[in-house]
Amino acid sequence: MKQDERSSHEAIRRSAERMRARRRRPGDSPLRGLSLFGAIGWSVATPTVGGALLGLWLNRVAPAGFSWPVALMLGGLVIGILVAWEWVARESRAAQDESPAQPDKESRDG
Repeated sequence: MKQDERSSHEAIRRSAERMRARRRRPGDSPLRGLSLFGAIGWSVATPTVGGALLGLWLNRVAPAGFSWPVALMLGGLVIGILVAWEWVARESRAAQDESPAQPDKESRDG
């Protein structure tokens, strides 16, 4: 095979590989970003509101010198933030694992 034919075959192969990679992982859409924002919001809001409701119940059942709703709301907030942090870190690792490898020097040269 001639050098020109080999470089043409290589260019076609690289193009096909890029097309396959795009089909496997399409780009992020604005709707996906909104859904991620909502999921993170719910993962923080749910434990916070749950802690406040549990605190209201505990105020009636076991009154204390401090406010149960405030204490449990803060605890729920901390738990929610930790859950959201872990979830974002996991998504970030997954995105990095799925990203295509950087081309080596030989394929960039030509």
